[in-house]
Amino acid sequence: MPLAGFAYETCRSNPTSSSRRFRRKRRIANVKINISTTLNDRTLEVSVYPNQTLLEFLRDDLCLKGSVEGCGVGVCGSCTVLVDNRPVSSCLMLATDAAGKRITTIEGLGRNGALDPVQEAFLKHQAFQCGYCTPGMIMAVKGLLLNNPHPTESQARDYLSGNLCRCGTYVEVLAAVQELAGR
Repeated sequence: MPLAGFAYETCRSNPTSSSRRFRRKRRIANVKINISTTLNDRTLEVSVYPNQTLLEFLRDDLCLKGSVEGCGVGVCGSCTVLVDNRPVSSCLMLATDAAGKRITTIEGLGRNGALDPVQEAFLKHQAFQCGYCTPGMIMAVKGLLLNNPHPTESQARDYLSGNLCRCGTYVEVLAAVQELAGR
């Protein structure tokens, strides 16, 4: 089924992870499920494999490469997206479970070429180094602030405990959260 009512073209690039390439080989041949979802404020009607993760669908089918696979088992937080304004590890969620849900990826945060306030705060506080965890961390912070606009540092630490940063930018991330919480 072609992408209906959506500006993204079907991705023609190869899967970027060896684990995803392996999983794709195990796809149920010619069996797809039609779903309707909202992705980055746009209605989307697509066909997905029953065992395809949301991360695979976003990266491999829609070429939305902002969410990355760090661990593939929901531990690192690199693949975090918002599902109905709650942070979710997209490597654990099946694409079929996105039916009827509102999905927001890092690509959907900014509006009209402007960065989201969370992205601006990350830049201001230099809350990134290599950048691998940054999209997932930003999405987790966005989810935190949507559900608790004025978190304490302790609440922020607890909320972000599912996001790993191997470069150690936690102090800068917490500074960005505290600035946003003070607004």
